Amino acid sequence: MSITRYDPFRDLRTLQDEVNRLFSTNFGRAFGDEGIARGAWNPSVDIFENKDQLVLEAELPGMNREDFELTIENSVLTLRGERRFEKKSEADNYHRVERSYGSFSRSFTLPQTVSSEGATAEYKNGVLRVTLHKREEVKARRIEIVGEEAESNAPRTIEAKAEQSTAEAQSAGSGR
Repeated sequence: MSITRYDPFRDLRTLQDEVNRLFSTNFGRAFGDEGIARGAWNPSVDIFENKDQLVLEAELPGMNREDFELTIENSVLTLRGERRFEKKSEADNYHRVERSYGSFSRSFTLPQTVSSEGATAEYKNGVLRVTLHKREEVKARRIEIVGEEAESNAPRTIEAKAEQSTAEAQSAGSGR
């Protein structure tokens, strides 16, 4: 018979692992429901910027333009809508439905460097592309530096003379 060390926290750790597993997965699937997950999805979004604008691209496959709305209020861009499950016909018998359906809402706080004025949105091939222009005062620009040298148009040269080391000076003086 082997000796097993008593661990008073073993049951507590097991309970914590079960609770973590429950909350890290989709509730519908945790309870064995493989039906339509309602409201369990958010469209995937890419946000990037270049020197003139900030761009947000959201994947909304299979949706019509009327199924979602886009608003900007108090420097918060909000995308909300609903993807509905539409059964093709009563004769269809689905064995598995893995795509998510339901309502969604995504909000993004815009940085102070972006202006909501002149924002544009385009929806094509299931991808919504929102373009926001940066404010003029935050765009990088080159600043000309003016100083004493700029007032005189004459080019300024600096003369430098190389110093000889003592060993080089001795060898040059001895004629070798």
